Amino acid sequence: MTASQVDVIVIGAGLSGLSAAKLLDENGLHVVVLEARERVGGRTFTERNKTVNYVDLGGSYVGPTQNRILRLADEFGVETFLTNEVEDLVYYYKGKSMRFHDVFPPMGSFLADLDMNNIFRLMDKMGAEIPADAPWKAPHAEEWDHMTMQQFFDKNVWTKEVFYQTADYVRLNVTCEPYECSLLWFLWYTSMCGGSNRIQSTENGAQERKFVGGSQQISDCIAKKLGKDKVLLKQPVCSVSQDSNGVTVTDIHGNKYQGKYVIVATPLPLQNKITYEPPLPCLRNQLIQRVPMGSVIKTFVYYNTPFWREKGYCGSSAIVDNDEIIGFSMDDVKPGNTNDLPAIMGFILADKARTLCKLTKDERKQRICQLYSKVFQSPEALHPVHYEEKNWMEEQWSGGCYTVMMPPGFLTKFGREIRKPVGRCYFAGTETATQWSGYMEGAVQAGERAAREILCAEKRIPESEIWKEEPENQHVKARPFHSTFWERNAPSVPAFLTMIGVTSLLTAAAAGAAAFFHFNKK
Repeated sequence: MTASQVDVIVIGAGLSGLSAAKLLDENGLHVVVLEARERVGGRTFTERNKTVNYVDLGGSYVGPTQNRILRLADEFGVETFLTNEVEDLVYYYKGKSMRFHDVFPPMGSFLADLDMNNIFRLMDKMGAEIPADAPWKAPHAEEWDHMTMQQFFDKNVWTKEVFYQTADYVRLNVTCEPYECSLLWFLWYTSMCGGSNRIQSTENGAQERKFVGGSQQISDCIAKKLGKDKVLLKQPVCSVSQDSNGVTVTDIHGNKYQGKYVIVATPLPLQNKITYEPPLPCLRNQLIQRVPMGSVIKTFVYYNTPFWREKGYCGSSAIVDNDEIIGFSMDDVKPGNTNDLPAIMGFILADKARTLCKLTKDERKQRICQLYSKVFQSPEALHPVHYEEKNWMEEQWSGGCYTVMMPPGFLTKFGREIRKPVGRCYFAGTETATQWSGYMEGAVQAGERAAREILCAEKRIPESEIWKEEPENQHVKARPFHSTFWERNAPSVPAFLTMIGVTSLLTAAAAGAAAFFHFNKK
């Protein structure tokens, strides 16, 4: 077929690709977005049906410091509502439900509490040393990148309770196992989200809010603004060729698109499905072979009433049990006096997702309901009225969720290539972000950064404007997390035990000296 001529071709109509296209279009460049799916939104996916009205089966949560995605929501009139955590949270461990109301659950013993405090304090301190835009330049980059999170926990965690809790912390935030991912990458990932409190919290944190009507509508709104002639669905790209005059992008149907530049805004592993001419540089070629996507099944169990709230539970639970199907749950009740069914959202994470994907959908539902009946201590959990789930591992055009998992050695060997343009080919996608990578916020930042790189190449903006800071959203403002003197200064478990041992020796020595002087005095 004859080629269509544009200024910029964007591959991928997720939030990153659409954000790039929107900014370029607003600056007068002619763009076309090619999307493999029959919908826009990428890893945001809002299912709509008569039973549930709408449900976010993909990315959904948003909170303070995620100012770019909030700015787009404000622009298109998409409102947010608070995730419910009015009632108690649940920590489910060894078959028992314990209520709590904090960012992290209590560990149940003095030594475990010391251990919990120390490991997260240590991770935040280490993460603060890592440059957001160049983690491979961290003072201990090589050492940390050669270590897995599992090895780090083996070395620094002293109690069984905390060992289980920290492993689940990794699974929840990056949908992989601690033995799979680099210590450097995980510390960087959490640090650029604001640290462990920000990434783990609901109130004042990453899970504070959701979008009324679902998150995918932001992508829908951008696509509508661009117009149908600029956002083409069901057009999987199979080749990208470039020379000194421009680029030619070909889809699997034989359609050709010519432009000055191309932005690739797909998950990194999927970039291997494209043939490049000339071939990619060796390190870029190796880069896209070495990062798998995370593994997660997102589930929603619907009931006639939010029975958990009636029992004083907010719906959020941390479930630490290798034999149970869900690792973490949250309330999914829509705001206002609606007739929408209440639900509990739960994640099946990492190895469990890879194992339990072999069950049928109904078998997973039954196991989840049985678990919720124990966690929320109610037989009502056994009687759902509807069930929704999304297995992101089977998504051909995502490959998994939430983000890629970077294994040991990756960042120090290949990290410098992740945003580096190749000729006229630029790269977006949430994995290339320097703030909130893996989130909707990171997708927008990366897309707009790639667009500004092209605007700079076209001499429309100076290089200093490529990395543009985003002002704080006026409706969703961040507050600092305050720590107590004890939290800042409490010893680690080995330091405490050493201190106790030294104290015992000194006490024994003092008692012996007193006895000696008493005897000689006689």
